[in-house]
Amino acid sequence: MLFIFIFAGLLASCSDDTKLPALSKDATILAFGDSLTYGTGTSSNNAYPAALQRLLQRTVINAGIPGEISSKGLARLPALIEKYQPALIIICHGGNDILRKLNLSETSDNIQRMIDLAKSNNSAVILIGVPQFGLFFNSAAFYEELAEKNNIPISNDILGDIISNNSLKSDRIHPNSQGYQLLAEDISSLLQRHGAIPGR
Repeated sequence: MLFIFIFAGLLASCSDDTKLPALSKDATILAFGDSLTYGTGTSSNNAYPAALQRLLQRTVINAGIPGEISSKGLARLPALIEKYQPALIIICHGGNDILRKLNLSETSDNIQRMIDLAKSNNSAVILIGVPQFGLFFNSAAFYEELAEKNNIPISNDILGDIISNNSLKSDRIHPNSQGYQLLAEDISSLLQRHGAIPGR
């Protein structure tokens, strides 16, 4: 399992030259997404936002809604930004679009608009790539394209690595507590590499 985490970190797709603003101790982080953010398959205390909060010692809001498609998420995001004024937004969305075989160009556009909303609020953004649940569990190509276009960090492999390992998932598409912990650790490492939090 440690190998999976190290391997995923080495495969981080976005250049380490992409810098994020340092997160103050009182910064609020918005973890935004669907069931993978909500923590389906484990308890709320073991979902990745809760695990990440323990790792970072900063407030992480779990804004995951199981079953949500990206168009609904886009409609929901502005009120959350207004309420929490997050310094950082972690976007892990689009999995239900993929599962329902929706038009992924529209999914990409919806996530681009989420990124635009975040940036208009001066919130930093990172992306989590969601696998297409095929033979190799590779993330949909548009996640990497969005990261490059917007010059934002992305963790593009960790979910695929977790979901392809039966010991790290609770069902076909959701991690278990160990899997969510690895996801949180990967995000923490990403934030360190890009300057948002001090390295340990």
